[in-house]
Amino acid sequence: MGTEGPLAGITVVALEQAVSAPMCSRTLGDFGARVIKVENPGGGDFARHYDDVVGGLAAHFVWVNRGKESVALDLKSRAGRDLLHRLLDRAEVLVSNLAPGTTAGLGLAPADLEARHPGLIAVEIDGYGPGGPLSHKRAYDLLVQAESGACAVTGRPGQPAKPGPPVADVCSGLYAALSVMALLCGRGRGQAPSAPGPAPAPVSSVAVSLFDTMAELMGYPLTYTRHSGVEQQPLGMSSPAVSPYGAYPTADGQTVVLGTTNDREWDRLARELLERPDLADDARFRTNPGRVEHRAVLDAEIAAWCARHDLAYVQDRADAAGIGNARYNTPSEVLVHPQLAARGRWREIDTPAGPVPALLPPPVIDGYDPPMGAVPALGQHTDAVLAELGLSDGEIAALRDQGAVR
Repeated sequence: MGTEGPLAGITVVALEQAVSAPMCSRTLGDFGARVIKVENPGGGDFARHYDDVVGGLAAHFVWVNRGKESVALDLKSRAGRDLLHRLLDRAEVLVSNLAPGTTAGLGLAPADLEARHPGLIAVEIDGYGPGGPLSHKRAYDLLVQAESGACAVTGRPGQPAKPGPPVADVCSGLYAALSVMALLCGRGRGQAPSAPGPAPAPVSSVAVSLFDTMAELMGYPLTYTRHSGVEQQPLGMSSPAVSPYGAYPTADGQTVVLGTTNDREWDRLARELLERPDLADDARFRTNPGRVEHRAVLDAEIAAWCARHDLAYVQDRADAAGIGNARYNTPSEVLVHPQLAARGRWREIDTPAGPVPALLPPPVIDGYDPPMGAVPALGQHTDAVLAELGLSDGEIAALRDQGAVR
């Protein structure tokens, strides 16, 4: 594999906005693919303008757009669309998440691409998937989380909440990237020479919807409700599935999170952490369904014990007893988290506003360092990429005068 990355030599063209498709293409870039981000000359990816906290740049944009080349093309113009197709002639992958109907309007529907760019892997991320009563609707992370029931199982009873991270966007982007990798992995395999019949035709079209992604992530509550008829209520920093499992204030003003996932762990928590064999022997608490039913009693006992001790003491005792535990942290505290620092998880990347820290991608591959490339300015790479297509300086200047490129 060397240092180039497993996707070295793969070119991805991205028609993307906001988070889901940019997360997909950035993930492919993290594994070594070249990512050419095609943006509207009139402002580019609208996530560029969400805020200006990163030295004038938007935090969302900096997060999911490192390592890409920005080419600004007006796809409403014939010249811009022709240039896009010339880029696709040299690409293996197209990733998009434009508004419903936009790619088809640009002549980029799966049938169009199959005819003009055979073998191209075309990934389209949308809100609700084709063929349903909501397929025409725009979909943003909050809207899909609400529609899929995720907000109903987050927060507290009567106080629903959106999960903080944009999980619909991020997970859809990751499913899309996984699909690309699966198709690339399968390319060229076909059937063994001795196998009868023709080799299967290569699949070139992938559709991922935010709603389908969130329905998948809702697997546990949907399964529970289907088979029990009960809609479990949200429990804040806890889980309706197991008990005890939650957050408890400590004597020094911190919050410890304690979790058990089986009867043996509960027995250790009661006997070794709380030193309460009476709770361990109580028939109400011997199995998880009983503990869930009597959650309030256990939470009160654990909260009272934690309130008498400092965080460090609670965590030391929990570790010794083999009980899962964590410290409740704010984003400011995570920025200086010793686990990230000790493992060298921060890198410096270039941006138009100067160097900024960025986290390495989660996968750690032996012998490979992710490229961690720069965040591009709008249209920063237009001239260089068009020159690769054979356009002269004069031709590029003429296209710029027409407004077809920036």
